[in-house]
Amino acid sequence: MNITIISVGKLKEKYLKEAIDEYSKRLSRYCKLEIIELADEKTPDNASEKEELQIKDKEGDLILSKIKDNMFVIALDLKGKEMPSEEFANYIENLGVMGNSNIAFVIGGSLGLSKKVISRSNYKLCFSKMTFPHQLFRVMLLEQIYRAFRIMKNEPYHK
Repeated sequence: MNITIISVGKLKEKYLKEAIDEYSKRLSRYCKLEIIELADEKTPDNASEKEELQIKDKEGDLILSKIKDNMFVIALDLKGKEMPSEEFANYIENLGVMGNSNIAFVIGGSLGLSKKVISRSNYKLCFSKMTFPHQLFRVMLLEQIYRAFRIMKNEPYHK
């Protein structure tokens, strides 16, 4: 299975880079992982709604340029479906069984994802209604993907 993480925003913190490196190493036993890091657009402090839409659209066009036609796209979106880890593992496993072996997870910038990216996505997933820093969220996503593979393989992993 090929897993691609497309994420807006550059990682700066060393401890987050180390966590991503660790989960990337762990995942190498289960899948081919690619992480695509895209530059975020600077948002002025008092940005109008129109300016925010333009920023989301610009980031969205950059995201879409990295999505291949054969990818099953899972958008991380507050309006998406929440699910426990076991259900997430089953979902990923079923995608593979159904022939969707190229999965792209998309993490938007601080303003979220553009309508065009949401329209291109095959599924919307929500981890929580809480707001998380995008850099930290990348680590959380990798951990859940790793946990999903451990669950799929009936390998021990804390609950």
